[in-house]
Order: sequence, then C-alpha cells, then structure tokens
Amino acid sequence: MLENFGWLGDKGNRPARPAVSDPPWARCALIAISVGFMGLFLFIPLAAVFVEAFAKGAHVYFAAIISREAAAAIRLTLLTAAIVVPLNVAFGLAAAWTLTRFEFPGKQVLLTMIDLPFSVSPVISGMIFVLLLGVRTPIGGWLVDHGLQIIFAKPGIVLATIFVTFPIAARELIPVMQVTGRDEEEAAIVLGASGWQMFRRVTLPNVRWGLVYGVVLCAARAMGEFGAVSVVSGHIRGATNTMPLYVEILYNDYEFSAAFAIASLLALLALVTLALKYLVGRRIASSMREAAAAETVEQVAA
Repeated sequence: MLENFGWLGDKGNRPARPAVSDPPWARCALIAISVGFMGLFLFIPLAAVFVEAFAKGAHVYFAAIISREAAAAIRLTLLTAAIVVPLNVAFGLAAAWTLTRFEFPGKQVLLTMIDLPFSVSPVISGMIFVLLLGVRTPIGGWLVDHGLQIIFAKPGIVLATIFVTFPIAARELIPVMQVTGRDEEEAAIVLGASGWQMFRRVTLPNVRWGLVYGVVLCAARAMGEFGAVSVVSGHIRGATNTMPLYVEILYNDYEFSAAFAIASLLALLALVTLALKYLVGRRIASSMREAAAAETVEQVAA
C-alpha cells in the first residue's frame, strides 16, 4: 500500500537513519579533546618517567635497579602480590558463588560490605590496622610478646594490601556468574557429578576469563598500593619498603634518577597489566555474547 503514497513509499524504501546524528565538527572536537586530555595526563607523564630515568645514562639506571635496597623493595612487592592475589581470588570465587547461587537474608548487606574498601580511603584502612594491631594495643602487644609483629613488618603490609584489594576479584566474577547462570551446573549434578567435579569442569571453565581479569587487576593494585601500605610499613629501608614507598624515599632524598628508575619499573608493570586487561576484556565480552546467543537459541527452541 505504501507505493500508493509516494512520499511514504520513498521513505519506506530508504535505509533507516539514526535518531541523533552529531555534526562532523562535534565528533572531531570530542576526539581532539579526548586525545589531548590523554596526552596531557597520561602519555606525556609516562614518557617523562622514562626520560628522567635515563637522563644520567643507562649505567646509572641499572645501578639504581640492582642496588640492595631496590632489590629488597622489588622482592617485597612481588612477595606481597604473590600472597594477596591467591587469597583474594579464593575469596572472590566464594563470594561470587554465594551471591549468585543462593538467596538468603542479608544478601544485599554482604554485597555492600564487599564494596567497603572502595569507599574508604586507603590511609584510613592502614590506620585501622595500626589502631587494632599496633604494638601498644592489647592484640598487637600480645602478638609481639609471642614473637609475631604485625605493624611495621611484612605481615602488616600483606594485611593492608589484602583489605584494599579483596573486592576486585569478587566484583569481576559476580556479573560473569550471573550471565552464565546455574543450568549447566544443575545438569552436571543431575548426571552424577560431585560438587568438586561440577566446580572444576563446569563452573571454572565458564568463568575463567572473568577470573583472569580479576587476577590481573588485583595484582596491579597490590603492586601499586601506596596509602595503606605507607601507614603500616614504618618505611624501614631494605625491610618494609615496597616499590612505591621506595620511590617516595628516593625522591625525598633528591635521588631523582634512582627514583625515576624504580618508577619506570612500576610503569612497565602498569603497561603490561593494561595490555593483559585489554586482551582479557575482549575475551570476556566475546564469552558473554556467546552465552547470550546460546540462551536466546534455547529460548527460541523452547
């Protein structure tokens, strides 16, 4: 019938136009602002770190990296991440499983409590541990009397880092588990799989990319944490300084080349983390699209 009305017929045959179309100058302006902002606050400072690190030559750069105190800071940073990441991943799996597979009173409260470290300043987090486990507190004093010092020692650094990073893995796994659902897990149980077999062969494969994403982000935050660790560490050279703290100490001592040399290592870790985050993010998006497509096919077939 549309062909009987010329203007309607022409409109019906034309391809649909977007409801909102920005003029070319607006798109170009937004792109230029975005690129300029990233260049000013990201690319230029990042380039400055490496320029300053090599300002006095490669020999000064490598001497700063292989010094005894720098090596101790690097070891402590990697050790902290190696302890924190597995613990937070285990917590993230347990929390995501609980929140997506069960209904219980206080579920929303638990979800809110998981986000607590995101809303509390890292410095305040460190102060909490000092007030709770410091050598002058009842608990901290009792631990010191029994040969275990928490604050101004490595255990305090690990605890503070765990606190500020523990929501990360959970927050990455919860939406993935919500999308995958529980149908395949219930089918595995019906077919005779044990709980561990179901978890290992069904749940983990379905959430593997979300899990890797959480590991990458958690490791990056653990290695770069400054505020909470600064409060509980005591800044003992060669003992309780992580890489971010050691950079601050070198800079305050006017050892700028050495400070930028250690900072360049942190920048390299950040770039590697960013690349991994990008690759894993693409895999997660692809997995979610496949899961949504499969669910649509099942609904149509039903």
